[in-house]
Amino acid sequence: MSTATATAKAAPTGEKNRTRWGRIARDGFWDNNVVFAQSLALCPLLAVTGTATNGLGMGLATTAVMVASGLIISTLRGLITPEVRIPVFVLIIAVLVTLVDLGLNAWLHDLHKVLGLFIPLIVTNCAILGRAESFASRNPAMPAAFDGLMMGVGFTFVLVVLGAIREIIGSGTLFANAELLLGEGMAFLELTLIPEYRGFLLAILPPGGFLALGFMLAGKRLIDARVAAIKQRATPAAATA
Repeated sequence: MSTATATAKAAPTGEKNRTRWGRIARDGFWDNNVVFAQSLALCPLLAVTGTATNGLGMGLATTAVMVASGLIISTLRGLITPEVRIPVFVLIIAVLVTLVDLGLNAWLHDLHKVLGLFIPLIVTNCAILGRAESFASRNPAMPAAFDGLMMGVGFTFVLVVLGAIREIIGSGTLFANAELLLGEGMAFLELTLIPEYRGFLLAILPPGGFLALGFMLAGKRLIDARVAAIKQRATPAAATA
């Protein structure tokens, strides 16, 4: 086989791989977002997002579990029989959550106290078990780990944005107590956006979380509709050209 022929065959394969990785990233972050599209993990989402700092801590903990569980379950998928796959998946996730919980308690104790029960409850997050069943158990290790990473990043994005909205409206600050909760290296995140602000309690309470989440969901729908309309207008123009 000539070098030119080999290169010609390799090019479509490389393009296909890039498209696949891009699709996984887009699904995890936006199209199939844990919150925006699947409406999962709403309990911790609304409970811990009184500040952006809490949302970031919860998101990073969940992302770590999703990446590790996807990698392990994909690696062991040939050894796990269909009859016992769900209990095995839950057991793997529970072990990983326990390790994350112990690690936070040891190295980020203040954050662990704030997040409290919601760290162990990551085990019951249907998004993690759902990705293990629908993706990690059916794909190679690296795509499974990347899928877990992007799902976790998408979830963290929603947590941080929702926490930021509630914190700014409720307290006039952003990433308050980041130094105490996430370590001294995160002190640069702490901002006071509205000096001498008396606060708006409703934004920090659960009703404020529901209201802010509703506006975020509406915003995503508007963005998706606008993008779809732009694509529709572009398609006839491209066909005409």
